Amino acid sequence: MSLKGMNLRKQRTKIQMFLTILVVLSVIRQFFLGNYHNMFLGILTLFLFMVPAMLDQTLGVTIPVGLETVILIFIFSAEILGEIHAFYVKILIWDTVLHTTNGFLMAAIGFALIDLFNRSDRFSIKMSPYFVAFFAFCFSMTVGVLWEFFEFSMDWFFGTDMQKDWIVPAINSVKLNPTGANVPVHVDVQSVVINGQAWNLGGYLDIGIVDTMKDLMVNFVGAVVFSIIGILYLKHRGRGKLAASLIPQVREEK
Repeated sequence: MSLKGMNLRKQRTKIQMFLTILVVLSVIRQFFLGNYHNMFLGILTLFLFMVPAMLDQTLGVTIPVGLETVILIFIFSAEILGEIHAFYVKILIWDTVLHTTNGFLMAAIGFALIDLFNRSDRFSIKMSPYFVAFFAFCFSMTVGVLWEFFEFSMDWFFGTDMQKDWIVPAINSVKLNPTGANVPVHVDVQSVVINGQAWNLGGYLDIGIVDTMKDLMVNFVGAVVFSIIGILYLKHRGRGKLAASLIPQVREEK
């Protein structure tokens, strides 16, 4: 390994150790607060920090320092900052940023999987850069959809609020058309009455639909960005600092 590579590895290790210490302190704090749910989230975060190393060993790929750092920061931001410290509620764009990053990361994993097969001598079919990038995109979107299924299931069966609600100020619906025609009627919603109590929210409470579609759209953006980087990487393999720092490198078979 070159001197530059060793310096990057040291920097990655420092970031990982720093984040790990923060998580451990958070777990201890939640224990003394008696919040065992958040303590479990902290312990889960520590296990998730091991995912890059597991991928490295099981898939036969080397996760670049840049990508691994993004993964670690993403996990910390989602579990510790997002869930335990309620950044999802305090910062409106927090969920959007993380879902965009998730689309990017899942495309990277999908790219590594298909590139592993593409470069293996055991497979006679060699895929074009466009197909590899398309697979990475589809893999990312599939994971995004499955995650939305998970969020809906948790909300429906366990009464959580993973699909955050949105205030919708207007309704456009054919159900409101008195003639029964297939023409939507526009209605501005200024207040809602729930159990006899007026809720002046400036609209009605949308239960998850807007959040789900927004999450899938930004997941789409992240997947597309990585797919474009993947195409450029495969066309000019071995060149480009940005690609080298973000693309999982498939180790040559011995």
